[in-house]
Amino acid sequence: MSRENGRPEAGVPGAGEQLALIREAVRETKAGRAKPRTWRGAELAAGLPVARVLVDKGLVHLDRYFDYAVPAAMDAEAQPGVRVRVRFGAGEKGGRREGGKLVSGFIVERVAESDYRGVLAPIAQVLSSERVLTPELLGLCRAVADRYAGTLADVVQLAVPPRRARAEAKPSPAPLPPNAAPEVGSWERYGAGAGFLTALVRGDAPRAVWTALPGATWPQELARAAAAALAGGRGALVVVPDGRAAARVDAALGELIGEGRHVLLTADAGPEERYRRWLAVSRGSVRAVVGTRAAMFAPVADLGLVALWDDGDASHSDPHAPQPHAREVLIQRSVNERAGFLLGGLSCTVEAAQLVETGWARPLAADREQVRAAAPLVRTVGDGDEARDAAARAARLPTMAWQVVREGLKHGPVLVQVPRRGYAPRLACERCRTPARCRACAGPLESQDAGELACAWCGRPEPDWHCSECGGARLRAQIVGARRTAEELGRAFPAVPVRTSGRDHVLATVPGAPALVVSTPGAEPVAEGGGYAAALLLDGWALLGRPDLRAGEEALRRWLGAAALVRGQAEGGTVAVIAEPTLRPVQALVRWDPVGHAVRELAERAELGFPPVSRMASVAGRAEDIAELLRSAELPAGAQVLGPVPLPIPDPARPRRPGDPPPGEVWERALVRVRPGQGAALAAALKAARAARLVKREGEAVRVRIDPPDLG
Repeated sequence: MSRENGRPEAGVPGAGEQLALIREAVRETKAGRAKPRTWRGAELAAGLPVARVLVDKGLVHLDRYFDYAVPAAMDAEAQPGVRVRVRFGAGEKGGRREGGKLVSGFIVERVAESDYRGVLAPIAQVLSSERVLTPELLGLCRAVADRYAGTLADVVQLAVPPRRARAEAKPSPAPLPPNAAPEVGSWERYGAGAGFLTALVRGDAPRAVWTALPGATWPQELARAAAAALAGGRGALVVVPDGRAAARVDAALGELIGEGRHVLLTADAGPEERYRRWLAVSRGSVRAVVGTRAAMFAPVADLGLVALWDDGDASHSDPHAPQPHAREVLIQRSVNERAGFLLGGLSCTVEAAQLVETGWARPLAADREQVRAAAPLVRTVGDGDEARDAAARAARLPTMAWQVVREGLKHGPVLVQVPRRGYAPRLACERCRTPARCRACAGPLESQDAGELACAWCGRPEPDWHCSECGGARLRAQIVGARRTAEELGRAFPAVPVRTSGRDHVLATVPGAPALVVSTPGAEPVAEGGGYAAALLLDGWALLGRPDLRAGEEALRRWLGAAALVRGQAEGGTVAVIAEPTLRPVQALVRWDPVGHAVRELAERAELGFPPVSRMASVAGRAEDIAELLRSAELPAGAQVLGPVPLPIPDPARPRRPGDPPPGEVWERALVRVRPGQGAALAAALKAARAARLVKREGEAVRVRIDPPDLG
C-alpha cells in the first residue's frame, strides 16, 4: 500500500526507474526541440503527435505531465480529457524506449513538439473516447492540489469516478428546457431571501452565509435556490453531508422542477448507476446535481450556484489524500466559474463567520421575532443535579429532565440524543471525571459481567483502581451508549415504545405518536406530524470536554441539529440540555444564537493565531522524519513551528483509518503556522520538501495536512 495516500501502488517505479525519470527531467530543455522519433517504426499522428499525459500516480515527486507519442491509428480518439493506458517507468536502450508497466492516465493536451530529446514511448491504449477530464475540471483539480499540498493525480482520482463501460455505451437523454422561476416560498422569512433568489434568476452570482430557521423546511429552501439558478439558464450544485439529507433535497427539487432536470449523486446508487448520472452531467444532459461530498467536483456546465449544507459536519472533509474540504472546493468553484455561493446550516462555523466578516459573503438570516417563533423553549440542567424521585434516578435523569420527557410524551414523540452508539460504557472517575485508564497500557477500563474492572486493550484486570488525579475510588459511566440508554428509558416508561437510530440502523422518519426515540448525533429521524414534542440532550459535558479546538462549536452544532426537529415554542416544544448552564455553547443554544457564538469563537481564534485567521499545516510521522522535513523545507518568512508532540495511540479495537500510524510505530505531530496570505507558499514548501525526501529515499514517509480540522 502507498504510504502517501493509502491506495495500492502497483506499478510504482523502483529505484532504478525513478533514477531514470530524474535524469530525464534534468535533460529536459527548451533548446533544440525536435519532433519525436518513431518508435519501432510506428507511424505517428501527423498534426499534433505528442500527448501530455497525467499518469495516475499519486507520488508527490512525480506530480507533472509526461509526454507520449500518439500513433496515427489513435489520432482521432486520443483527444484531451480521455482515459489512456501508457507504459510508465520505461528506460531508453539502443535508441528505443523499453520496459515499463502499464498504468492508467488522462491526456491533458496535444502538442506538436516535446521538450524531451529522447525517443517517446507511444500511448498503449485509448480506454475510451469519452472526454471526462475537461479543462475546467482539470483547472479545479490543480487549484485544489496546490492548496492542500497534494498531487494532481490524487485530486483527479477523487473528481472523476471509475469508468463503467456499459454506462458509457448508453446515450444520455436530451436536455430539457429551463424551468420556470420558483415562488419565494419560505424564503420570505429571511430579510434578503427574496432578493437572493431574484439575483440567481437574473444570472447574477450572489454569495451568502445562510443561518436557517429551525424546522424541516431547509431542504425545500435549498431546492428553491437551485431552481432559481436553473430558471436563470445556468447550472446548480448542492452538496449535503449524507445520503438522508441528499434524498430530502432530491425529493424537494424533483417536486419543484419535475423529473429529468437534475440527478442525485450518492454512493447508494451503486458504481454503474452513479457513473451513468455523472456522465449525464458531463455531457450536458442535466444541469443540476444534488449529492454528498464527492459531488463537489461534479462537472456542471455553466455553473450558476454552488450550495453547501452544514459545513461543520466532518463528512465534508475527504479522508483520502490530500483531504480537501467541500467548503473550500466550492468556494474555489464559485470564484473560478463566477457562480453564486450559498453556505447554509442551522449552526454557524467560524469559517462561515469569517466569510461574512471579510465581506466575501453577505449574511442571510431571519430577524429575532422569526427565530423566537420557530425555535423551541430550551431549558438547562447541570449534570450534577440530583433526581428527587425514584423513577428519575432509575432512568439516570435529573428531575427537571424527567418532567420534560413525561410532559412531552403526552403530546407526541420525544427525542433523546446520546453522544455515543452501542452498549458498553467507558468509565471515568465519579468525582473529577478523569477517564479510567489501565496502568499497564493506558487503555480504557471496562466493567466486566461480574462487576470487575479490566482493560479493553490488553485485558489486564484492575481490582484496586484509584483515580490518578484526585484519588477517588468510585466510577461512573463516562458516556452511556444509545442501546443502554434505550433499555433504561424503556424500564422507566414501560408503556411507551422505544426506537433507536444510530450508525448500524438509521431511521429516516418516525410516526407522530408518543414514543421515545434514542439517537446518536446526526442520526436523528424526522418526526411526522410537525416534529417532536420535546427533546432531551444527554451528557453535554462529554461533548464539551473533548480535547479539540472545535469542541464548543461541534457540541452546539449537534444540539441545534436535534433541537431544530422539535416543535416551536408556540406549539409547546421543549428541549432540555444536561450541561453546565453558564458555558458559552449552552447559552448560545438557549438564545438560539449560533452566529453570535461563531463570531466570538472567531475573535478568540484571532487572538490565538489559529485557523481560519491564520493558515496552518499538520506534519505527522516519526520524530526524526518530522525534524528532517521541517529543517529542509523553505518555509515562508515568520512561520512558527509548534511541537512536535506525541500522537495518541489508536484504539486497536477499531479499524485503521487514513492518517493512522503503521502498527507498532509511535508518531508525533508538529504544527506549522503562517500569516494570512502565506498559505500557498506553506503548501508549496512542504510539498517540495516531501518530494525531495522521496527522490533521495531519505527516512520514512511524513503525512502533511493543510488546515487540519482536529486541532487539540
